[in-house]
Amino acid sequence: MRSYPRNSPEAATRIVALIMVADGHVSHSEVAAMYRQHAGNWLGLTTDQSARVLRELSEDLVSSAFGPWGSAGHIDEGLLRLLLADVDDPALRTQTLALCREVAHADTHVSGAEESLMALAAALWAAPPAAAPLR
Repeated sequence: MRSYPRNSPEAATRIVALIMVADGHVSHSEVAAMYRQHAGNWLGLTTDQSARVLRELSEDLVSSAFGPWGSAGHIDEGLLRLLLADVDDPALRTQTLALCREVAHADTHVSGAEESLMALAAALWAAPPAAAPLR
């Protein structure tokens, strides 16, 4: 798994990208929601840079030993905890979790994997279960 600096735009964007791939596929509506919410601007990346982070995450998951990757989209909880630890700034955590919620709800179906990841992030980050929506 690639390493990004702690609290970097890439580390936060990777968390949003994890939501996008959590159910085993990335839907067009999730990508559109990410861009519609200007996730890159909120997190400090251009659209192309955000797309690069999503692509790199996908490559890392497919080409690594980080658990079985396929239609189930299972990502090891230990790995998730490590990646979530890369974002420890409270304001960045709040923004990242809000973006995750927007993206997860974009396809009108929040999968169990998406819900589990958001719950884990909220628990580890001591965030309320339903953060304020993006403005």
